[in-house]
Amino acid sequence: MAIEKMKLIRVGGKMENLDDFIMSCCISGEFHPENAMNYLSDSLGYANLNEENPYTEYIQKIEEFASVAGIVLKDSVDENEIVIDRSESEYVKELTDHLTEVSESREELQKKVKEINDYVDKFRNFENLDIPIEEILNSEFLKFRFGCIPKDCYIKLKAYENSSDVLFVECGQDDHGYWGLYIAPETEIDKVDRIFASMYFERIRLPNESGTPKEIIAKQNEKLNEYNSMLKAIDAEISQYWSDNSEHCQSVYAQLKIASLAFDLRRYAAKDRDSDYYVYAGWVPQSSLKWFRKRISEIPDTEYTEQEPEEDTRNKPPVKLKNRKPFRPFEMFVEMYGLPSYGGIDITPFVAITYSLLFGIMFADVGQGLLLAIGGYLVYRLKGNGLAKLLVPCGICSMCCGFLTGSVFGYEELLDPLYKSIGLSGKPLPVMESINTILLFAIGIGIALVIVSMCLNVYCCFRSKKYGEAIFGHNGIAGILLYSVLVCAVITFMTKKTVLPTVVIIAVAAVCLIVLYFKEILIGLVEHKKDCMPEKWSDYIMQNFFEVIEYILTYFSNTVSFLRVGAFVLVHAGMMMVFSSLAGDPTSPAGIVAMVFGNIIVMALEGLLTGIQVLRLEFYEMFSRFYEGDGKPFKSVGRRKNRSMLLKIKNAFKTDEEKSDSGVVIDIKNNL
Repeated sequence: MAIEKMKLIRVGGKMENLDDFIMSCCISGEFHPENAMNYLSDSLGYANLNEENPYTEYIQKIEEFASVAGIVLKDSVDENEIVIDRSESEYVKELTDHLTEVSESREELQKKVKEINDYVDKFRNFENLDIPIEEILNSEFLKFRFGCIPKDCYIKLKAYENSSDVLFVECGQDDHGYWGLYIAPETEIDKVDRIFASMYFERIRLPNESGTPKEIIAKQNEKLNEYNSMLKAIDAEISQYWSDNSEHCQSVYAQLKIASLAFDLRRYAAKDRDSDYYVYAGWVPQSSLKWFRKRISEIPDTEYTEQEPEEDTRNKPPVKLKNRKPFRPFEMFVEMYGLPSYGGIDITPFVAITYSLLFGIMFADVGQGLLLAIGGYLVYRLKGNGLAKLLVPCGICSMCCGFLTGSVFGYEELLDPLYKSIGLSGKPLPVMESINTILLFAIGIGIALVIVSMCLNVYCCFRSKKYGEAIFGHNGIAGILLYSVLVCAVITFMTKKTVLPTVVIIAVAAVCLIVLYFKEILIGLVEHKKDCMPEKWSDYIMQNFFEVIEYILTYFSNTVSFLRVGAFVLVHAGMMMVFSSLAGDPTSPAGIVAMVFGNIIVMALEGLLTGIQVLRLEFYEMFSRFYEGDGKPFKSVGRRKNRSMLLKIKNAFKTDEEKSDSGVVIDIKNNL
């Protein structure tokens, strides 16, 4: 249960071996690449590689045609699924040539279909006009203007109803306005154009076509149907082609994706402007270091150096969590909030224990907890869902807490014989009869977890050498003492029993409040910070007065938030009591159906709400006190099982001459 140690690796070699390094050490293993220029001085004459990926075009073509064929492509395939029954370079060439040819035909047809649709749209709004277009456009003494006038301006046309200079013919209307054409003598057309322009008439120009608009549309629709039929034939051909070659196409696609990824990784390298030499940098986990050394030793003319993260303070190393199997599912929550910084503490075990415990208390039921654990395990095994795996420990905790409350699928008396057999008079904790006890217990859990969180903050501060914050911070030792004496004061007031003498409580609280009031100055003095004294004491006094009040209110609100733990225990029991009363006789068919239905609703609804509420308690009431989450995640660009696939790809794309040369890398672009 720790953060895995990292090594900074710097690799240098000839450019001709760069791809071999990327395939052998990056993609086929655990490697987190960094921009090499971040680790080089600008004066050394290096620059980043800026190259266009040659595989992107072919990947896009395959994806486009797979979409037409309704096929979902896989980014990766198992080694046994790789089909190489002939030269892969020949197959890719044949595949992409075929796709290119079909693509060009399909794009041409789609272009024509779009042109026809645009052409038809120009005439569609004038379909009711029963006059040949060529007669209108070729008129010698009259001028025609086709277009649309807004509805709010259409009323203004009434002023020209009796005019001998203009006539507006309406052909239809839609949301834009009224479509039609206005007619004017050639000698008056300029004046009429200005009039209609003032009414926001939107003019469109119709092509000089023969026939009425309806005849023109019918003629164009015939062409459209012909082109659509040709498109369907091409799509059918694509589907048939994919049906006949789907296995091989999937294999080639997966290989091209890996080859594309390998090429994209070249951008992390830095190349010497004056020589054929590259530098590559990245992080390797300690557990993979032996494997990495072996791989890099197989690459000719390549050198590398190893460096501890502490030796380079300019660049933060990535963080990779390393936990035992029971805790690993809860890494998801830690990553969601933010990974710890390198060298910090991994709080995954803390999250696993507290989350499972709180969930179990809030969802206390033996039967439902059992189903939750079994269902989560099955979903994880079948679907690999990490969230489902969380349900196993949560379900087990729910079962354990369910034995305390005596609830089994909402039946409160089912476990009574078990309790009597072990010498108990009944269930240890009858929920509806112990409301105050449950709520006080929830507050007690909150107090304990808040104090534990503050202690973790002290530990983290000491580890990072923030001694002032650890001692004087509101989540440091001063804060722990203040919170503790305030809790003692509340317990004394509520129970009338003395936990600590009043003088001690007042004295400790007063000292802690003074320390928190001046904590910035004290922290600055301890940690030797410059400018730790305030510029204006008046502002400092007023600001810190409200900050101290805020600290006390935060302690109170954080503690009270844990009441939701007890509230959900009561809600769970109450909801099951409702369904029990609705079911009536639990042995009758109707009663069984009602209880099954009720359990399904409670498990789905309350299970979701409980999970969310526990996560809220983790993030806001605990994490915010001691955890920063500013770490950089370790992002490996590959997996070791890709190694054999890459070798197959590399060999498949070599020419006969190249196969005798061990230093040759993938060159799909040239083969294509």
